[in-house]
Amino acid sequence: MSDTQVREKTPVDFWFDPLCPWAWMTSRWMLEVEKVRDVEVRWHVMSLAVLNEDKLDELPEAYRWLTGPKGFAPVRVVVAAQQKHGDEAVGKLYTALGTRFHNNGEGPTREAIAGALADAGLPAELIDYADSEEYDEVLRASHADGIERVGQEVGTPVISVPGADGAEVAFFGPVVTPTPRGEDAARLWDGTLLVASTPGFYEIKRTRTAAPSFE
Repeated sequence: MSDTQVREKTPVDFWFDPLCPWAWMTSRWMLEVEKVRDVEVRWHVMSLAVLNEDKLDELPEAYRWLTGPKGFAPVRVVVAAQQKHGDEAVGKLYTALGTRFHNNGEGPTREAIAGALADAGLPAELIDYADSEEYDEVLRASHADGIERVGQEVGTPVISVPGADGAEVAFFGPVVTPTPRGEDAARLWDGTLLVASTPGFYEIKRTRTAAPSFE
């Protein structure tokens, strides 16, 4: 097949915070979609710590840690990895972090972050950026880029896909559990493109009645 016959992959921009189990579920769906549709995911960070830093009084006590150093640590390490080792490091490290945080139940501990760096083949010294503000400006810019596409009333994940006439359309979600596989993943993707191509479409939502299933 010649270069001119190779179909160009559809870019999908995906904003995540490694802490969010729902974003993790959606991200695994997008990896399934890459297997069955001509798409390419481009990973970007956003931060629940940044999103909620001015809402401390509104957060339940159990979630207030998100706005502190523990909430910033994983995403800071991801940004540092991207700055020092390129965009390819982002998806690899996200997979390693999410597997340890969510699938393995380790939670966002320093030990889990260090283990994820090793799993992703990245230098161990990147763990030092968990406590560093060196790349916080880059982190906040990436966060703003994602959240400004959908508005301040949402969280993570945010995806941006082609809409009508090729214009990008961003959504919060889809929020789904368990992760759709194979043709189920493809059908959800096709539906996502369908609603994205509908002018004036904004929201479909229902109350969640199940927790994330990390099968």
